[in-house]
Amino acid sequence: MAAPDQPAFSQEGARRDADPPVPLLYRDAMMLVIDKPAGLPSHRGPQAKRRVIPVLTDHLDALRFGLPRRPEAAHRLDKDTSGCLVLGRHPRAMAQLNQLFRDGRIGKAYWAVVEGGPADEAGLIDLPLARRAPERGWWMKVAPDGLPSRTRYRVLGRGESPSGPLAWLELEPLTGRTHQLRVHGAASGWPLLGDEIYGSSPREGGPGLQLHARSIVIPLYPKREPVSVAAPPPAHMQASLALCGWRSCLTES
Repeated sequence: MAAPDQPAFSQEGARRDADPPVPLLYRDAMMLVIDKPAGLPSHRGPQAKRRVIPVLTDHLDALRFGLPRRPEAAHRLDKDTSGCLVLGRHPRAMAQLNQLFRDGRIGKAYWAVVEGGPADEAGLIDLPLARRAPERGWWMKVAPDGLPSRTRYRVLGRGESPSGPLAWLELEPLTGRTHQLRVHGAASGWPLLGDEIYGSSPREGGPGLQLHARSIVIPLYPKREPVSVAAPPPAHMQASLALCGWRSCLTES
């Protein structure tokens, strides 16, 4: 297996070369891992077609790093979710990454700040999900006849805000349904802070969705340890995380 085309740099906030258009967390000959900013759509879908707004696909040519083809996203993050996003650098890499995602072999952990919080310190949410309306494929609900959907959670800290108690959670999606973490949180009685669809956040002037793809573990190379990458918490989450006991020094451990 070819060695990385430059040393891996999965330390949080690490950057190389001239500043890329989005923060780059890791690079080798097969893949990139970027820190997708919250608010950046992955592609120019229906919401972006009539507006001139940046989307991730606008930046992919600048992430070729000498290869003839631009990279492609191997999975998706919602527009308002920040953090680790894996890009395959060529068709062979995409085929291998897609298979790993299909097989559930990619380890993913998210950080979320939620309103209230679970009574237990850890647990499993097992609630099937289905579309709420056929014309809105992204709008989901808990439904007995829906697709199996499971999320493991762990409480990392608790705090108090002027509007009530908060909890800082680590969420591990064991399935990959649309809006799974957001719907599971709301259905469990602790909606994600800043969620204007499934929670109580206003459409305008809210704190921003408090959901961050914190880390990812990718067993891409059979004869090497899995690639493990972490993304630092975004600026719009740091105040609420701090209320729950997060300190910036913890991101270096």
